[in-house]
Amino acid sequence: PTMFKLTNKNLDHMTHCGVLEFVADEGICYLPHWMMQNLLLEEGSLVQVESVNLQVATYSKFQPQSPGFLDITNPKAVLENALRNFAFLTTGNVTIYELELRLMETKPNKAVSITECDTNLDFDAPLGYKEPERQVQHKESTEGEADHSGYAGELGFRAFSGSGNRLDGKKKGVEPRSSPIKCGDIKRGIPNYIFKLGEIPFIRNACPLVKKVEEDEAGGRFVTFSGEGQSLSKKGRKP
Repeated sequence: PTMFKLTNKNLDHMTHCGVLEFVADEGICYLPHWMMQNLLLEEGSLVQVESVNLQVATYSKFQPQSPGFLDITNPKAVLENALRNFAFLTTGNVTIYELELRLMETKPNKAVSITECDTNLDFDAPLGYKEPERQVQHKESTEGEADHSGYAGELGFRAFSGSGNRLDGKKKGVEPRSSPIKCGDIKRGIPNYIFKLGEIPFIRNACPLVKKVEEDEAGGRFVTFSGEGQSLSKKGRKP
């Protein structure tokens, strides 16, 4: 297609365009209103027209002029559909006034052709957009300072708290405890009122461990199979 460069010499603004029809009188050209806004022209102003050759675009970056652009569903598809009505892109121009997009960068040059080509589209942060501040969540209490008295009680009896014996008489490595430990145990049916969504509390045994007990004061440990055997019938000894 025929390519032209339009320049406003007074304000040093330029853009690029093609030709729809050659029907205007000599010395007169008709431009769309959005193109006149890019060139800062009024009706009857002077504009310089030059014939140029532009390379095919490989990359284009747009910046929305208002944060409201973020409300559009699938903005990339909307932009691709709108660019079908354009043949050229110039860096610095507000190309699509309906979407309020300013062209920030084009490759390989500042002015490129987008006729029958595949180009990569990218978006910059909208003008005046501010990222939402992240709210820092303060921890109310640490794991060691947590008070579980509301749903924990004390039980005196603890199952399987005694010592074990082996058939071979050897002792286990774990020493028996002198007395049952009174440690808090969770009661069933009482809800956790300090539960927070996304957190799983692990309640550890806060009771101090009992020191290992030495031998019983009664006189030593119990030894398995240390008694005497008995027989139902007594047999006499042979001489």
